[in-house]
Amino acid sequence: MNTKKNLFRVLNKFILLLLFVTFQQTFSQSSDGNKWQTLNCTGEPVARHEAAFIEVDGKFYLVGGRRIQEVSIFNPKTNTWTSGAKPPIEMHHFQGVSYKGKIYVVGAHTGKYPHETPLTEAYAYDPVNDTWEKSFSMPKNRVRASTTTTVYKNKLYIAGGIIDGHWDGHVKWFDVYDFKTGAWETLPDAPRARDHATSVICNNKLYLLGGRVTSGKTKKVFQLTIPEVDVFDFKTGQWSTLDNPVPTQRAGCMAVCVKDKIVFTGGESSVQKMAHNEVESLDTKTGLWSVLPPLNEGRHGTHIIHYKKKLYIASGCGKRGGNPELTTIECISSNIVE
Repeated sequence: MNTKKNLFRVLNKFILLLLFVTFQQTFSQSSDGNKWQTLNCTGEPVARHEAAFIEVDGKFYLVGGRRIQEVSIFNPKTNTWTSGAKPPIEMHHFQGVSYKGKIYVVGAHTGKYPHETPLTEAYAYDPVNDTWEKSFSMPKNRVRASTTTTVYKNKLYIAGGIIDGHWDGHVKWFDVYDFKTGAWETLPDAPRARDHATSVICNNKLYLLGGRVTSGKTKKVFQLTIPEVDVFDFKTGQWSTLDNPVPTQRAGCMAVCVKDKIVFTGGESSVQKMAHNEVESLDTKTGLWSVLPPLNEGRHGTHIIHYKKKLYIASGCGKRGGNPELTTIECISSNIVE
């Protein structure tokens, strides 16, 4: 009888221990799923900032950046980095886009701080053939750089920007390029000028977030950040400004749409030397902001990708300005906002 009781006690303890271990593993996995994970990769990208990070056909591409940088290609299935071709010219400070399998660099600067020169031509990178080519010209008399760039229904939209590097010449301009006709059209100005900003399409509207009015001329390069969120409604052709500004003002930031919500992160500002790691979410239905898990490393001058229910961010700078350039890549489940 005692033997059976002892055996029963041991069995109970074993079951309780098994349940405890299972609970710990489940809790740990749940916790990890709500945190950004720095991936262990084979190889690493070229260190860069003020570049684009774009998904095309299941692979991620780091394109451009200060200096003439080869393309760095990430395969999320194998966590492997490989290299692609160098562009024909230095190109930086742009929000890259993909369209029908090609990556477009539009509204970019070339040259050195503080009087960088806007490129008068758009460039296209073909991932399949690993080749670069000049594409279309920028709109006449409206050439600028550090614009935002988005694609919506076969058209490319650029907003804002600055004409003279980090010095002066901020504009409210808003233009659209039709990929099918090859023509530019001037649209109503945005409510305010901004550069080093980001834009994203969500529910048939274009959202302009973050950025600043960079003014090396008045020695205010980082200070004049913009809190307002400006919205262009494609149905009405009108601009409006949201009641609730961004919670954390920053430039060199990035955003991506996940269903009805916009994830806004990264950037730099005058309030701290480290790049921003805050991650915030705008509910486009309610206009309300919420706080999400922060990045492991704050960074500015790159982009964020939403791919197969995960968010990815790579490259950029870890401090305000140009150093250090990062080579890490982080990801998190997009369930944090869905």
